[in-house]
Amino acid sequence: MMLSLQRASAFLILFLVAFLPPPQCAQDPGMVHYIYQRFRVLEQGLEKCTEATRAYIQDFQEFSKNISALLGRCQTYTSEYKSAVHNLALRVERAQREVDYLEYLREEDGCRESEDKTLAEELVQEAEEEKMIRTLLNASCDNMLMGIKSLKIVKKTTDTDGSWMKDAVSDSPKVYFFIGSRGNTFWEFANIRAFVEDSTKPAPRKLILTQSWQGTGQVIYKGFLFFHNQGTPNEIIKYNLQKRTVEDRMLLPGGAGRALVYQHSPSTYIDLAVDEHGLWAIHSGPGIQGHLVITKIEPGTLGVEHSWDTPCRSQDAEASFLLCGVLYVVYSSGGHGPHRINCVYDPLGTISEEDLPKLFFPRRPRSHSMIHYNPRDKQLYAWNDGNQIIYKVQTKRKQPLE
Repeated sequence: MMLSLQRASAFLILFLVAFLPPPQCAQDPGMVHYIYQRFRVLEQGLEKCTEATRAYIQDFQEFSKNISALLGRCQTYTSEYKSAVHNLALRVERAQREVDYLEYLREEDGCRESEDKTLAEELVQEAEEEKMIRTLLNASCDNMLMGIKSLKIVKKTTDTDGSWMKDAVSDSPKVYFFIGSRGNTFWEFANIRAFVEDSTKPAPRKLILTQSWQGTGQVIYKGFLFFHNQGTPNEIIKYNLQKRTVEDRMLLPGGAGRALVYQHSPSTYIDLAVDEHGLWAIHSGPGIQGHLVITKIEPGTLGVEHSWDTPCRSQDAEASFLLCGVLYVVYSSGGHGPHRINCVYDPLGTISEEDLPKLFFPRRPRSHSMIHYNPRDKQLYAWNDGNQIIYKVQTKRKQPLE
């Protein structure tokens, strides 16, 4: 409104400047009448402009009132809309929670059914595995170790580490002699007498392998030498003693050979063993750091028949052997005597702690480099501080399986 009045005043001033006659024309009556008429016209125009402005102001005031009323209604509607949206969101959230709960119940029922099914499958699998183990270890051997009966030092050498043995199955009297914890040369003696008396004829036969062995875990089984191939973590070589050729080879699974088997035998990563049930490997495994694993091997095909994780630890251990499918682990403190069997593991679960006597070896100055059981003559062949030793054992029958 103020802008319109300013524009009208400016228009009037311009009009006066443009249409007023010069001073010399003021004495002319006609001119005065003319000017008066012009002023009347101008005055009427100003009155109309004033009335139009007042009408405009009134209309604007009415418009402002209407706008204010509409804004008030909009605020009311907005509040109502927000409240309705909030209530709707709460209802949606409540409905979602109910849907989630129903879904949880459905999944819980499904999980319960799945768990029941899994449990049933596990029970069936355990029953089948137990049946398989009993079939696998079904040899007519039900003895358990009760004591170390006697000690006989067969021979003495200057070598701290080594291994010696006979064929664990055949009736061959030959003795095999491995010096050190690694190498590719070993000796075959005609019998135990030839082994004890170096001068006895015939002289020992020197055998040279195309691969070197590592550790002291070699075994002779059915005319074949089985040994851990040096430079590999888990390769087992099957060597034909008669043909002097490599017959076959295999890789032990489950992380075998990545850690020492025994703390006090720092060169042995895989210890092979033979008992009444056949050929075994004793080694470490993944996920059970510091614990021993026993693996049953089919000697003909070098296939893995089964593996068992045992509770026996490698810490303070120096050697172990199997007798009638049971693992016996020998421990000593700091690598020195007394040498005792502190851990026994039976895959069939027929030996309990109450059945076990205190099992000690005759005191020796150092830890054993190897202890291997020979199921043919029921004796333990051992190596301790350069001494080749035979231990005789006492056994008794296990409790029958229920």
